[in-house]
Amino acid sequence: AFGAATEGEKPLASPAVRLRAKEAGIDLRQVAGSGPAGRISHEDIEAFLARGPQLARATGLARKEGIEDIKVVGLRRKIAEKMALAKSHIPHITYVEEIDVTALEELRAALNKEKRQDRPKLTLLPFLMRAMVKAIADQPNLNALFDDEAGVIHQHAGIHVGIAAQTPTGLVVPVVKHAEARDLWESAAEINRLADAAKSGTATRDELSGSTITITSLGAMGGVATTPVINYPEVAIVGVNKIMVRPVWDGAQFLPRKIMNLSSSFDHRVIDGWDAAVFVQRIKALLETPALIFVE
Repeated sequence: AFGAATEGEKPLASPAVRLRAKEAGIDLRQVAGSGPAGRISHEDIEAFLARGPQLARATGLARKEGIEDIKVVGLRRKIAEKMALAKSHIPHITYVEEIDVTALEELRAALNKEKRQDRPKLTLLPFLMRAMVKAIADQPNLNALFDDEAGVIHQHAGIHVGIAAQTPTGLVVPVVKHAEARDLWESAAEINRLADAAKSGTATRDELSGSTITITSLGAMGGVATTPVINYPEVAIVGVNKIMVRPVWDGAQFLPRKIMNLSSSFDHRVIDGWDAAVFVQRIKALLETPALIFVE
């Protein structure tokens, strides 16, 4: 048996077979001929039609076969194991809230416009980090690791914020240590430094461990809402979604406002829904009136 005709090669077939193929909408170059020199017979046409109607149209589309086995190893395997551990051990509660970041974005743009050499460019993350530090001061139980086997919650005084980052090899979580002791620009500089180290693969083990609460963000791919997986054994994770301009009613008219959802997950074994809501609402209040972030 011969294979189908190669590109540019005219398939061999009788006029009757060509007419049958034309009526059926078959491109004869896709049909394997079983006759001498690959000649296509009526039986070959029928066999081709029997394999599926989607192949009978001369569209240039062809069905693909085969399976590639990809071994899950290295960092990808560690990520898979940690995600499975988090989802199997932790009953997640996810709370999504809408944040009006119009004022925050205006402030951020104004600060970045100064272009001071001693200050890094600000993204939204350092503002969120400072807001989280303030919220955690009122709810220190959110900044904790839960040893579920021992039944002990390790509530940390130091706030070590993991920043989930996508790298060419997979998801890693570099950690901004002692966020409570860093101002807005110090936070931004450390986030930038760690992000560069993570992407280049030069981040150390110490820089990729020790977080007590995590922020996850997909940037422009952030979607409308997400359901973040808690960074086990932490008890909370804050997810940043993309900013979108939406019409908001102010009591008299619709105004264009920059709106962003926060999608945050909590370990429902040790964090009640009310506590989760209070935490997110506190962050919302700080981000919507960003001057409050700077008030000690």
